[in-house]
Amino acid sequence: MAEIYDQIGGRKIGKWLAVHDGVQAELTKRAFEIAVRAEEILVQHRADGHAEIDIEAGDNNRYVILSDDRGQKAALSIEYGREESIVVREDKHGNKYLDVLPAMDGLYVLATASNLPKKRKGKVKLD
Repeated sequence: MAEIYDQIGGRKIGKWLAVHDGVQAELTKRAFEIAVRAEEILVQHRADGHAEIDIEAGDNNRYVILSDDRGQKAALSIEYGREESIVVREDKHGNKYLDVLPAMDGLYVLATASNLPKKRKGKVKLD
């Protein structure tokens, strides 16, 4: 009967595979391809926004990120859209007023670039 080992060189097989040079190179290549497609989609819709596509490297993973840190911090709304909402704003003189943010369909930049299904996230309750 064959004996099956769950470790190679003291590492679990999954971890050993994840850190393999060929696997890491393929992850980098795929993340770059997705980022290029995402940037192409984002550029088609950008008027004067500050959103951008970034790639982050984790220990064994790569992450393609839609970032709007320089702009209105609206990356979630850009990806999934938003419902109409009323917000309280304040002008430079300290006067408060109500402003209506119109509904917006999501662009699904990351989902489209990654060939993933476009799913709108459920409502999130903010405390």
